[in-house]
Amino acid sequence: MLKLQTLDGKIAEIEDEVLDNFCNGFSGQLIGPDDPEYDSARKVWNALIDKRPGLIARCTGQADVVLAVQFANNNDLLVSVRGGGHNVSGSAVCDGGLTIDLSLMRSVRVDRHTNTAHVQAGAKLADIDRETQVFGLATTTGNVSDTGIAGLTLAGGFGNLRRKHGLGVDNLVSVDVVTAEGKVVHASAEENADLFWAVRGGGGNFGVVTSFEFRLFPLGPEVYFAAQFFNMDDAPTVFRKWRDFMENAPEEISSLAFFWSVPRVDGFPAELQGRQVFLYGALYAGDAEEGEAATAALRAIGEPVLDLSGSGPYRAWQSAFDPFFTRGGVYEDIYAYWKSLYLKGLPDDCIDMLVETSKTAPSEQCLVALWH
Repeated sequence: MLKLQTLDGKIAEIEDEVLDNFCNGFSGQLIGPDDPEYDSARKVWNALIDKRPGLIARCTGQADVVLAVQFANNNDLLVSVRGGGHNVSGSAVCDGGLTIDLSLMRSVRVDRHTNTAHVQAGAKLADIDRETQVFGLATTTGNVSDTGIAGLTLAGGFGNLRRKHGLGVDNLVSVDVVTAEGKVVHASAEENADLFWAVRGGGGNFGVVTSFEFRLFPLGPEVYFAAQFFNMDDAPTVFRKWRDFMENAPEEISSLAFFWSVPRVDGFPAELQGRQVFLYGALYAGDAEEGEAATAALRAIGEPVLDLSGSGPYRAWQSAFDPFFTRGGVYEDIYAYWKSLYLKGLPDDCIDMLVETSKTAPSEQCLVALWH
């Protein structure tokens, strides 16, 4: 007999016959606490999260999702939904209940007739970039290619093309959703428009989105990106110049700035590793030669201690931050705690406060990121 958490905090005792019926119709994996894969299956990227689902239903397709939702409904179970698992808040897993795991559903299909991509909910950003760049196309995703597209998009989708092409939700054409009743519906601006409105930024609260259709734009494979590191002593001046440039920058340029410490990994000069720096990264969403010219003034805002600017594959820039946000990578287990604020601008006193506060970071792994 399997015991699972219910929505009202009680325990549901699942009879063996009921569980067997679920197992017989389910084509994916059902992983319980005694399964050898359980500990790896329940982990998400943020090591602060240590939840223990009573059962993990790792789906292979939409039919499995329907069965899992119906099983949860019939037994009044607490449910969480896991996409790519690059999850800061920990909402992808639950304690004691049923986790519906979509991580095996990673298909990406590009439709050249409509310039759209049909993407399953377990796909990661790297999966989308890999398939779309075959045709010199792209859509707004995020900044770490290991991130799942589902969670990113349903929360908005802030990426490197945002100023030119908007957020992920702005480029969402349609979705397939398994509703709480276990029904499959298609939602777009023309069909189930209220549900389509709700999922675009409303998070995973309106059903299980099993596939996404994204609008694509011509880009790449070669793009221009600017990236420079500066001494903290120069930060007050350089930060102001970055702000001034971005206030008047063409919309093809999306940029973010960081206060960080140079990671202690190969690829960075040994004499810089561990040093506190101010840095920025900027992508030009267009022709690489045009991007070099458009970012010339940005690349002249100060004397960098390290300059990584240049032309290169769009996919390379999309994965440039991957080594520092991996599961069990550079920093082994990442214990992530994030806060954010929306600022109407960057006045000088705010810049000075950010510079001085960033100098007091308690760890080399702490960073302050500013997204223009």
